[in-house]
Amino acid sequence: MRAWAAAFAACALLWSQAGAAAEPLVLLGEPYQVAAGDNLADVARAHGLGYVELLAANPGLDPWAPPEGATLMLPTTHIAPRRPGPGLLVNLGDMRLYFAPADGGAVASFPIGIGREGRALPATTTRVAGKRARPSWTPPASIRAEKPWLPAVVPPGPDNPLGAYSLDLALDLVRIHGTNLPDGVGRRTSHGCLRLYPEDIARLFPRVPVGTRVTILDQPAKLAWIDGALWLEAHPDGDQADSVEDRRPLPARTLPGLDQRVTAAAGAEAARIDWDAVRWAEAHRPGLPVRIVPAPLDATGRALHSAASQSPARSAPSQRPADLGLHVSTDR
Repeated sequence: MRAWAAAFAACALLWSQAGAAAEPLVLLGEPYQVAAGDNLADVARAHGLGYVELLAANPGLDPWAPPEGATLMLPTTHIAPRRPGPGLLVNLGDMRLYFAPADGGAVASFPIGIGREGRALPATTTRVAGKRARPSWTPPASIRAEKPWLPAVVPPGPDNPLGAYSLDLALDLVRIHGTNLPDGVGRRTSHGCLRLYPEDIARLFPRVPVGTRVTILDQPAKLAWIDGALWLEAHPDGDQADSVEDRRPLPARTLPGLDQRVTAAAGAEAARIDWDAVRWAEAHRPGLPVRIVPAPLDATGRALHSAASQSPARSAPSQRPADLGLHVSTDR
């Protein structure tokens, strides 16, 4: 059984497992030392992360009073659910939005707040139907029923939950927008819309034209080859995310089809899959990429980057299963 232990090496984090003969886990993340007055909500926002994903990567810490000097793991490396683009890809499974510009530029990734239980969006494909700066907000009947004191129209300003910008989707009043409550980013708190930090929507808004394709899916487990190694990034599902936020034990849950996906992704390297690491990621859902097939080594002990083990960015799409993701760094 894998156990948490703090051992850091560059930007790859090593977690030892119980037992002297066991191999250490290797996770991708960025160490951060807690300063006086820090809380996880502020640290998450400063590093382009969602609240729950930072909490999931650092279980057991008090999010509002982490001990000064403690080392956090920042999940600043993400795997897009698949090679996105061009357009917007919303993954409810990791509560992030991925933007692939039409000019082939680098893929950007942003944390999002999503719909709470009973308000989740379906997996679908739609488009950006309109754009509004300084939008007004007309509360729908469902929200007026919950909050009858709301005016018929909320004008632009600090009381407007849409924030300063809104990308209106061709999907039943669903929007990608800013917020006047940034602590809701990276959590399941909305009525169905997708919330970004104010600074993130301000950067995204001018880059997304009307008509942009928007793909919405729910994929909590993602796979990618990065520098010759195969990595698995597993996130809490819906009610597990609520447990993380409430600091309750994570409900046990398997990921349907995971073993088949891992085996297919590994291809000719399937005999070298670390199934203990796969099971650990599935059980703990840290949201950090976990190495499940190490890069092969040459005679000097250096990692080989053969055609069979390159990252998706360097290999032809036909060489990889369709659901293999792309290595994306947090866009900050």
